[in-house]
Amino acid sequence: MIRLLVALLPTLRSAMRSRRDLVVENLALRQQLATLVSRQRPAIWLADRLFWILLLRFWRRWTETLTIVEPNTVVRWHRAGFRIYWNWLSRRGRRSGRPPLPREVRALIRKMATENSWGATRIHGELLCLGFEVSERSVSRYLRNLPPAPKAGQTWTTFLRNHRNGIAAMDFFSVPTVTFRALHVLFVIRHGRRDVVRCAVTTGPTVGWVAQQLREAFPFESAPRFMIFDRGAIFSAEVMAILRSMKVGTSFRSPWQNGVAERFVATVRRGLLDHVIVLNEHHLRRLLDSFIDHYNQDRTHLGLSKDSPLGRPVEQRPAGTTSNVVSLPRVGGLHHRYAWSKAA
Repeated sequence: MIRLLVALLPTLRSAMRSRRDLVVENLALRQQLATLVSRQRPAIWLADRLFWILLLRFWRRWTETLTIVEPNTVVRWHRAGFRIYWNWLSRRGRRSGRPPLPREVRALIRKMATENSWGATRIHGELLCLGFEVSERSVSRYLRNLPPAPKAGQTWTTFLRNHRNGIAAMDFFSVPTVTFRALHVLFVIRHGRRDVVRCAVTTGPTVGWVAQQLREAFPFESAPRFMIFDRGAIFSAEVMAILRSMKVGTSFRSPWQNGVAERFVATVRRGLLDHVIVLNEHHLRRLLDSFIDHYNQDRTHLGLSKDSPLGRPVEQRPAGTTSNVVSLPRVGGLHHRYAWSKAA
């Protein structure tokens, strides 16, 4: 009997309520039933949350019919929606806070921090000297998003660049002729601009001949501070006396310690000697003179920022006339240099 009365009590209460409350209550119950029954895995989607947020605002007895979640959950949904709405309303048509740094300034900050291990104060001062109006706090905030800077101090690349203008290297390489004779080539190359200052050919190198080539390569006290060479027997005490304080011998069987000279030998072989058959000493000397002129004046080097050892000015296209690019053969046509020329 008591159970029946408890079951009938909500019905008696519903009979005393208005039609509007009954319709809203029926709608709330049907929405929960659809959420739990019509889906394989019951989940509360955005539409369900919006439904209960609206019900919270327009019906005060919404907690009596809610069973799938706690009432406090609906309150949290409402507060989250309130924050999203006012964030959108405050940012509509304008951006809040400081304006973002231009892409060019961000790239400069990244470059300065990476290359110099500077802090925000030093980078900010450098940007002001370049005419960029930016606050130090903005620079500091952007630096926090960058990866950790490398350890302060110069790198080996910086160290070698600061000393390479005072370093030269010399070495021999041999070239077979058409009659299977061996010709010996001595060359001297500077590290600073990779320019070849001396290249001589002989059939039988002697100490006196090597010494004379060094005198002609560096006349009038123009010798570099250091000279790198291998442990060949031809570089005897007499040659060492000419070199005086610029002696830097490599270790035995360590050609990598004279890398600039070895790289030049490989360049000569790939660019010239692998494509010709040398007839005699005069023929080889003429070929080497032509190749070295091309090497020093025309050939670009990656280590020199795509410039030639002796410097190659940028040619501007002739203005006001019809022009085209012409090829100028070098080393008998093995290589070419390109330049602007007025069309006929």
